[in-house]
Amino acid sequence: MTLNKDDHEHVHNQHDVGYKYLLSHKKTFIELLKSFVKEKWVEDIEDTNIMLISKSYILQDFKEKESDIVYKVRLKEKDIIFYCLLELQCTVDYEMPIRLLYYMTEIWRDILKNVDDKERKKGNFRLPAIIPLILYNGEKQWTACRHFKEILDGYELFKDHILDFNYILFDVNRYKEEELLKLANLISTIFLLDQKVDMRVIKERLQKTADILKLSDEQFTLFKNWVKRIFKPRMTKPMQEELEMILEKASSMEVKEMVSNLAMTLEKEVLEAQHRGREEGKKEGRKEGKKEVAKSMLINDMDIDLVTKLTGLPREVVEEIKKDIIH
Repeated sequence: MTLNKDDHEHVHNQHDVGYKYLLSHKKTFIELLKSFVKEKWVEDIEDTNIMLISKSYILQDFKEKESDIVYKVRLKEKDIIFYCLLELQCTVDYEMPIRLLYYMTEIWRDILKNVDDKERKKGNFRLPAIIPLILYNGEKQWTACRHFKEILDGYELFKDHILDFNYILFDVNRYKEEELLKLANLISTIFLLDQKVDMRVIKERLQKTADILKLSDEQFTLFKNWVKRIFKPRMTKPMQEELEMILEKASSMEVKEMVSNLAMTLEKEVLEAQHRGREEGKKEGRKEGKKEVAKSMLINDMDIDLVTKLTGLPREVVEEIKKDIIH
């Protein structure tokens, strides 16, 4: 399917909203970290010591940009509070390091505004660490600088005397199918279905997932809503109606049954698309055949009106063929 600029923007917006919806769910956000971040501190995060910050940190320097998801986290074994800042990206953004710095600064400024002056001036006062995260689902390789210092001219000269941080990147299209299937959780399944592959591959992946995917009731609801948001716009109207029926009845189904039904619906969509492609190909072939007949008639000096009548081609098409012959 060919998408125009507005369609692309709509699809990208749907994906951003879809991920924001999923990852604003605490358990799914923790699942993201524990599945793809191999750091000791991640192991200590539980849903009882993490809180979603509802406030958005809008940047005046970047119009229409705002931080997507911010979590406040307390580690269970150590009394340490830190923040996770997650940005959602569908295109490579070379300004990302500076944007992240601005977001982090805004979070710290907001925290400081709510701290008593006496407390701030104490020698043991500490700001919380902020861990910047990027979730990127674009098709092209992510090529923006990963370390902040790399956007500073001559940073190699100054070594430890300049500001630096690096962000954690979740690059959806770079994870291998086997790795995602092995995880068999909600976020890995979303990544598996969101990769830039055709509908037939997605159908095959759904079939593989049906037997292994385990979801809580909450995550089952998240998954259904994500599927509806992302897949429905890509389907023909009859298949959209079938998808709606499956999702409406899903509450009485097991995960395996619903996923299997989704796979069958996508199979029908694939077959229908193939059929449409064959019919369009035949139609185009017949049209090209008529053009060859018209060309032969015109070469033999047949009148344009008569050629138009006999071939059924529009007069402007016949006139264009005539021009090509003359030139």
